[in-house]
Amino acid sequence: MNILVCVKRVPLTGGKIVLTEDERAISTRHLGFTISPHEECGCEEAVRLIEQHGGSSTVLTLGPPEAEEQLRDMMAIGIDRAVHLLTDGEEWDPQATASAIAASIGAEPEPYELLLFGNESADAGNYQVAIRVAYKLGLPCVTGIKAISVQDGHVRCEQEMPGGSRDVYELPMPAVVTVKEGINLPRYPSVPGRLRAKRKPVESSTPARAGEPKSGLEMVRLTLPPGSGKQAEVLGDGAGAAPAVVGVLHELGLV
Repeated sequence: MNILVCVKRVPLTGGKIVLTEDERAISTRHLGFTISPHEECGCEEAVRLIEQHGGSSTVLTLGPPEAEEQLRDMMAIGIDRAVHLLTDGEEWDPQATASAIAASIGAEPEPYELLLFGNESADAGNYQVAIRVAYKLGLPCVTGIKAISVQDGHVRCEQEMPGGSRDVYELPMPAVVTVKEGINLPRYPSVPGRLRAKRKPVESSTPARAGEPKSGLEMVRLTLPPGSGKQAEVLGDGAGAAPAVVGVLHELGLV
């Protein structure tokens, strides 16, 4: 088998987001980075399928030079090779991203039989890139998958539904599949794995950014969501605070 997994460099979940002075981008100076949990599971699934059926796996990302760190992290868990589509760090829209990925796939000497994506990225959450890539390549696509198996040139996918049931899809390969966190438990990179990943080459190129259609939309600025507004009230000092504490407990109906 020949499997491709597409990933994206995103800020660490739970990190404090700070905007630049012009409020048109996120300041990344003090942020840590990783890939989305869905995409980690996608890489793990690719490694497991290759272990089971044989073949080769590739991880691809479109992003700044620093995204090489995420590619090597995925090679450290068992992905065979990496492809880096270099950008200047500016965010690409889903249409331009899908065009660059599809062009890279089309330039490969050996066609991929299975293209895995995370169901959505942890930052933008657009849910679009995988579907756009499938459309550009004329491939069948199924999203939100929690189980995958491959047999006789087909990929069998299970999608969780409300109430605990599952829908089952069987697609001829090549196919595009987006996976959700929980499809597996990703392994941690081992020390030998990291050492091997450092020695593996990363194939890099600079894609041309497809022109964005005029939609009449223009970004004015970014805004951060409001905080939780936590407040603390000093009720007193020492024994003198006891009556105030009792009063608060009465208000809450606890005494």
